[in-house]
Amino acid sequence: MRRSRFAAYVGSLLLALAAVLTGTGTAYAAEGPYVALGDSYSSGVGAGSYLSSSGDCKRSTKAYPYLWAAAHSPSSFAFTACSGARTGDVLASQLTPLNAATALVSISIGGNDAGFSDVMTTCVLQSDSSCLARINTAKAYVDATLPGQLDNVYSAITSRAPNAHVVVLGYPRFYKLGTTCLGLSETKRKAINDAADYLDTAIAKRAANHGFAWGDVRSTFTGHELCSGSAWLHSLNLLNIGESYHPTAAGQSGGYLPVLNSAA
Repeated sequence: MRRSRFAAYVGSLLLALAAVLTGTGTAYAAEGPYVALGDSYSSGVGAGSYLSSSGDCKRSTKAYPYLWAAAHSPSSFAFTACSGARTGDVLASQLTPLNAATALVSISIGGNDAGFSDVMTTCVLQSDSSCLARINTAKAYVDATLPGQLDNVYSAITSRAPNAHVVVLGYPRFYKLGTTCLGLSETKRKAINDAADYLDTAIAKRAANHGFAWGDVRSTFTGHELCSGSAWLHSLNLLNIGESYHPTAAGQSGGYLPVLNSAA
């Protein structure tokens, strides 16, 4: 009996060591409650397979929060991320499931506040100079206003779920540069990529200041940008404008999910 207990103890130690060495361990107890907040990149717009109960929020069963919950079986899963959400929408309507028992929170937010949709509309329809000017306006907003809005959201999460491990996920670069590609000019594509980096840098800084984990998806999307020949993002879709420039199902499972797995 003593030997079997000792063997089991040693076995558990070896498993734990293997998890550390291989990176398969996580900082989060998978059995705890999980709450997924955020915008369309978290709800899964562009991935299809939308839950009918989610209405215009377009929460997808192929979105990374749903996939993570299916793989890890948390004790409860609240999916409140919503298409079009801004920081104010998170504060107004997404935080109800949070409480002291919440173990994991994931969120992507800030792109809509910074004018993502208007930036892309301007860059698609207007000149290079108009595109760059609109991006500079967005960057000024990211500098002056967005940090305070993110602080409000992050502070509210901490207040409601003080024991939760919080993972803030960013946004991918949209375009592979230096390739022949129909559509936007190289000047526009580079400026849009630079804007994504600018936004991610600002979000990552605020997340770090609140002690949250940062989930950088730019590396997982590398090689799968628009113009790469293996895109995990929708290009302009005139038949379904809302899905334009959002991750596909492959982008959710191959771009976002691994990052959450590593940061959770």
